[in-house]
Amino acid sequence: MEYDVIFVAGPQGCGKGTQGKKLADRLGFLFWGMGGTLRAIAKEDTPLAKKIAVIEDGTLLPDELIIEVLKERLPLHSHDHGIIFDGVPRRIGQAEFLLPFLRSQGWEKMATVFIDLPREESMKRLLLRAQHEARTDDTPEVIERRFKFYDEAIKPTEDYLRKETTFIEVDGRPSPDEIAAEINKALGI
Repeated sequence: MEYDVIFVAGPQGCGKGTQGKKLADRLGFLFWGMGGTLRAIAKEDTPLAKKIAVIEDGTLLPDELIIEVLKERLPLHSHDHGIIFDGVPRRIGQAEFLLPFLRSQGWEKMATVFIDLPREESMKRLLLRAQHEARTDDTPEVIERRFKFYDEAIKPTEDYLRKETTFIEVDGRPSPDEIAAEINKALGI
């Protein structure tokens, strides 16, 4: 496989985290889940944690804060392995920072795996996840806000990734194992 950076993208509930983690395990890459990273930082006793603490109410953090996290934490990771990103970039400003930043750090070959999923299926999966994981950011009201944000901000960011990386689309409706097999095939693993 020729890529050293893979962005996993798609609508909420499509399985980005699940597929990103599986892919990272298969390839021996670092998995960078932005949501999990932010939740972990929020538990720390640092100035950065205080800025991030608002994530639990479903508020989306400004690009400047996401970029601060990336600048502070990303260089701490080894360049010996590739990296899989889930949950970033979510806005054009993040993408315009992150891709050149990664290139400047020696990560050059980038792909995006886009997992497509219809809105109705996405809502069902998110509400089910909320029941199983007791996540405070998966209420119907917050999910609707996130859908609106997705349409307004994330779709244009995906268009940017479509132009700037090798863009691979897979259907998010089959089983996780079938999706993983499709991703492997598309990436040549």
